[in-house]
Amino acid sequence: METQPGRRQYVKFTFFKVAPEWRRLDVGTRDRQKAEFAEVVETWRERNLVRTYSTIGTRGDTDFLVWQVSYELDDIQRMQGELLGTELAGWLSTPYSYLSMTKHSVYVEKYSGPGRDKFTRLSLAPGDHKYLFVYPLTKTREWYGLDRADRQEAMNQHMAIGHTYSSVKLNTTYSFGLDDQEFVLAFETDEPGDFLDLVQELRPSMSSAYTLTDVPIFTCVATTTAGMLDVLALSRTAVPA
Repeated sequence: METQPGRRQYVKFTFFKVAPEWRRLDVGTRDRQKAEFAEVVETWRERNLVRTYSTIGTRGDTDFLVWQVSYELDDIQRMQGELLGTELAGWLSTPYSYLSMTKHSVYVEKYSGPGRDKFTRLSLAPGDHKYLFVYPLTKTREWYGLDRADRQEAMNQHMAIGHTYSSVKLNTTYSFGLDDQEFVLAFETDEPGDFLDLVQELRPSMSSAYTLTDVPIFTCVATTTAGMLDVLALSRTAVPA
């Protein structure tokens, strides 16, 4: 997707779960359905930024994630509609779905600490990291009642801690008025342990004290569209020695 400077983007995280009964279908039928679904995803990659991830083995209530970024809200709806029009979709549910947008952060504008560029952008630019950690976030109403300077101080601390974990890339998107949560955070890394340590270090921070909800949290593994669908029902292989 070509970047359009100055324009905000719509961001959609759609988590899918396949019905257990689907795995009882014959292999040929499953392969045909996966191919049709994959074709829709790959076609939309030509117009939007689309990333695919597996959550097999990391969540019990979802199987895979389709992450879509577009300058047009109609694209979000159209792609979802085309996916739902596939034969495989008859066996799928969407346990979680988050809609958000990009915007400049009011806190980053007044943050002069290290890593300022890493915290805000109108255009998302996901890297080639293996893991993605996604969760919705909502702050308490008391947070917005704090003095602006106090909130800025809290966020300065928050961002300074985040900067110390250079292996973790943050994608912050905003859902105010668009969806139930206020933010959707997506962290990319090749080192899950670094993300674990970052979250633990942020727990005692002032900003974290004003978090109302920050669950569920999804551990997602980057893969191709075909790989995302193939892992739904893998053939048994020998256990590595």
